[in-house]
Amino acid sequence: MRLLVITICVLGINLGLCQSKKPKAETIGKLNAFMSKLESSGFSGTILIAHKDSIVHVKGYGYRDLKNNLPNTVHTVFGTGSLTKQFTAAAILKLEMQGKLSVNDKLSKYFNHVPANLSEVQIHHLLTHSAGLLGAIGSDYDPIGESDYIEQAFKTANNIQPGSVYEYSNVGYALLSIIIERVSGQTYETYLKEHLFDPAGMKNTGYKLPNWDPNSIAKGYTKKKEWGRPNEKPWDSDAPYLHLRGNGGILSTATDLFTWHLALLGDGILSEGAKRKYYGKHVAEVPGEPAYYGYGWVIIPTGGGTELVTHNGGNGIFFADFWRLFDEELTIILLCNKAGNKTEDLAMKIARILLN
Repeated sequence: MRLLVITICVLGINLGLCQSKKPKAETIGKLNAFMSKLESSGFSGTILIAHKDSIVHVKGYGYRDLKNNLPNTVHTVFGTGSLTKQFTAAAILKLEMQGKLSVNDKLSKYFNHVPANLSEVQIHHLLTHSAGLLGAIGSDYDPIGESDYIEQAFKTANNIQPGSVYEYSNVGYALLSIIIERVSGQTYETYLKEHLFDPAGMKNTGYKLPNWDPNSIAKGYTKKKEWGRPNEKPWDSDAPYLHLRGNGGILSTATDLFTWHLALLGDGILSEGAKRKYYGKHVAEVPGEPAYYGYGWVIIPTGGGTELVTHNGGNGIFFADFWRLFDEELTIILLCNKAGNKTEDLAMKIARILLN
């Protein structure tokens, strides 16, 4: 999976000193005109915009199934790529709240034969991409067993001081999914469903458990051909193989992700203490730059005295972007089944329309 690390020019966002105001009808009109033009040039996906706890715009564009003339709607299910990481991180914090682990636990508590160069690596370092593990050790849909995955992950790790270097790692989050299963005694998806998704009120998020109508799931497209549905690719019996599990592959809808956002505003899912870790500025993505990785989220100054909490993800076919501007009380959720150079900065363009 080609995951898209946040590449926003930090100071270039510069949204201005923004106040929490509901977008005016005139602003929404400008947004609609912008999106209509974008759709006519090939954009395909769903966009949701909310102010406080109210959705002010949600609409599908393009098609979830071009051959059968099925349009994208507010209920279309998309692959969300690395948005999956925020669920994995929340599950780890939930287990910590339940007294079943600590983010300070070392790998050796959960894995045998941890090599010397990983002996001081903690769960915290996996969460913050600072353990020295590779970005990937195989392609998304390559079959691999758990023991082989762990062996390869350990064998290929770099020799660094844990916490000293940010190196985006899907491998680290796959190992976190294994820890979740070993500690909880449940499958990764079952734990997420019972302890995160169901309590949040999310009905359409997961790998297989939602049991969607296949026609509700968007097919992915390149410029020239149909790629297909994410859950119709080679998967293990209950979820993607470990090259994708825990670090990507979760399917969801724009409205379900907004439900998740609302649930996180309270303390029903994560306590205030857990959320301080969740959104903590743990590791700089680039030394000397003000963008930091938390636990499954990136925290970026807007240039207007506020902060953006965000993450994106994609595989070159699907693209997802999740923007949360807490001070402005603005949420932007973008899900796309035809990724391209017009999607990766789309959330920023939408934010500028809304806030400037």
